[in-house]
Amino acid sequence: MKSGFYKPTNKCTVLVTGGAGYIGSHTCKALAEAGYLPVAYDNLTKGRREFVRFGPLEIGDINDRQRIAEVLRRYDHVAVMHFASHAYVGESVVDPGKYYRNNVANTLNLLETMRDHGVFKIIFSSSCAIYGDAGQLPITEDHPQLPVNPYGFSKLVVEHMLTDFEAAHGIRYVSLRYFNAAGADPACEIGECHDPETHLIPLLLNSVLCQRDVVPIFGTDYDTPDGTCIRDYIHVTDLADAHVRALNHLLDGGASVAFNLGNGKGFSVREVIAAVARVTGKEAAVVESDRRSGDPATLVGSAARIRQSLGWAPKCPDLDTMVATAWAWHYKGLELKRKLKC
Repeated sequence: MKSGFYKPTNKCTVLVTGGAGYIGSHTCKALAEAGYLPVAYDNLTKGRREFVRFGPLEIGDINDRQRIAEVLRRYDHVAVMHFASHAYVGESVVDPGKYYRNNVANTLNLLETMRDHGVFKIIFSSSCAIYGDAGQLPITEDHPQLPVNPYGFSKLVVEHMLTDFEAAHGIRYVSLRYFNAAGADPACEIGECHDPETHLIPLLLNSVLCQRDVVPIFGTDYDTPDGTCIRDYIHVTDLADAHVRALNHLLDGGASVAFNLGNGKGFSVREVIAAVARVTGKEAAVVESDRRSGDPATLVGSAARIRQSLGWAPKCPDLDTMVATAWAWHYKGLELKRKLKC
């Protein structure tokens, strides 16, 4: 029998760092629907208070061990899901210290506090950025890990930390290596709202909806069919489902493991632009620009391992569905987005 069939009882509590953010809030909803009590732990510098709808909010920073300890004592936590990190590739290149301080040093705070308070299970939000430039596609978990930007290095360092903390302290983990998260909650309760926004699909939708910013295409001379970067997009609700399955795997007694989360098919920047035009019936304003430092040409992942181990499979694998759910949330939430300055 595949792992991932644990059934929570008495509202098992999961601490979700970054639970007011894009992927964190969608995962909180999935946890609540699966019978868990998600406790969102967020400093609200990037997360949105309005997205914390599925469990309590505890305001705090992961650099504050005393605050983390206080929250761990307040609830009977069975595990931690760790989303709180900086995640802008370009920014990591120009300000690497910010990324090593938050993504690495602050994760060390979290792990040591977990150890000290008897919480020995963690689901880590990792990234395909740990692989760097792909030598063979689709990328499997055994692909060489040679990140080309500090963001990717910071995620790789944490994966090594998790291995060491398991060996020394018995903290078991699942590292989920995302490809590109996209889309929004089909019920339009929550969606994608970053400040500043850097993700391609919401930038294009904002351009269509508000007729404002021109969206840059970073690089048109890559060794790809149309010269633009190719990425593997995965719907955010599929990511959330994978997190619940990973948690169940650990609670079933499963071993520590790393899984890719992708669709196994890539789409170029120009293909995403075309999908936005199909879904919305409008053309986004775009401009060709120079390559962005730290961007690999192609990232497409194999999710065969998690399919086989946890029975996970994307329910929304096609690009137009991802764009359509994002468009529905953007359109419905235009006034909210104006209020939040998204």
